Amino acid sequence: MVKVVAKRRSGYTHDVEIEGGHSLVFDEPRDDGGADEGPSPVRVLGASLAACTAITIEMYAERKGWDLGTVEVEVEIEYDGPAPKSFTVRLGLPDRLDDEQRKRLLIVAGKCPVHKSLSVPVTIV
Repeated sequence: MVKVVAKRRSGYTHDVEIEGGHSLVFDEPRDDGGADEGPSPVRVLGASLAACTAITIEMYAERKGWDLGTVEVEVEIEYDGPAPKSFTVRLGLPDRLDDEQRKRLLIVAGKCPVHKSLSVPVTIV
């Protein structure tokens, strides 16, 4: 278990402390009444999906002995009102990978923990 605490700074701006000594600032864009002092929670969710996908495929490639070099993961968030409707993930992989390696990395990308969490019902108490 990991503990995360959000504390209001002012307006919609929150300081978020993550167990282990990490901290982030969250806010809403000015158009939504925030001060834009940090990314919105939904945008951080998209960033989490991008980072998790990248790390997952990099770990897999490392275990296989594949040199990926630079990997880029882009996530586009489509909204339905204030809530995300969909996340579109695009992988930027090196040209030197063969078709089989690319196919395998696409499968592995969908197995990152954030992707899995967004794909199935999760219990929130």
